[in-house]
Amino acid sequence: MTSLQTWPLTFLLVIAVHCSNSLEDNQIASLCTGSPGIPGSHGLNGSPGQPGRDGRDGRDAQPGGKGEKGDRGVSGQSGERGFTGDRGDPGEKGEKGSSGECAVATKSAFSAKLSESRTTPLTVRDAVRFDSVVLNEQGDYNPETGRFTCRVLGVYYFAVHATVYRSSLQFDLIKNGNAVASYFQIFGNWSKPASLSGGTLVHLIPGDQVWVQMALGEYTGFYSSSKTDSTFTGFLVYSDWKNSAVFA
Repeated sequence: MTSLQTWPLTFLLVIAVHCSNSLEDNQIASLCTGSPGIPGSHGLNGSPGQPGRDGRDGRDAQPGGKGEKGDRGVSGQSGERGFTGDRGDPGEKGEKGSSGECAVATKSAFSAKLSESRTTPLTVRDAVRFDSVVLNEQGDYNPETGRFTCRVLGVYYFAVHATVYRSSLQFDLIKNGNAVASYFQIFGNWSKPASLSGGTLVHLIPGDQVWVQMALGEYTGFYSSSKTDSTFTGFLVYSDWKNSAVFA
């Protein structure tokens, strides 16, 4: 190939080298850059990537404020009753209480005697009226009728002491019209008075009555004077009230 034939090729090579140096040195950009191209279309979405690693634990934060109280829940069903536990130790002794009121014991007692004006005449089946009262604090004995009226349920003891003079004597101890005991003393023409005594236990309820009654018309020898007496006595032995200790 001749020199004339190679000259155009050499000239183009020089220009190419010069342009490449200008691009590197950014000196003659207008000679090497083309006009902006048309924007390309959007690419397709890529496939999902692999899951990332867990992040690091966060630092402790400040405690939050107290929240509002929630509504009360529905009560649950009662559970089964448990076993009885062991007996506990005795507690300490308490302080002594204040003194209470004194109890009032049940009382019923009387004693009466015949006055001289009552010794004669005495009628058969009539109550002997021991009219001179010795003791009758509860008022259970009536000297006008000669009868004791029960007010406190319980057992009573009644006793009769009779002075007998100038006549034989027979009398009964009566409860509600029925004889519970009978006593007899015959007169033997003694010049001095004799005595006849007897007694018995009787169970009474409130309202019951007890009295001494003449038994026979010819045996009426009750006697009383300033030196000797005939007496009728009765008193409560024990009460059957459940609360007898505080019976007033």
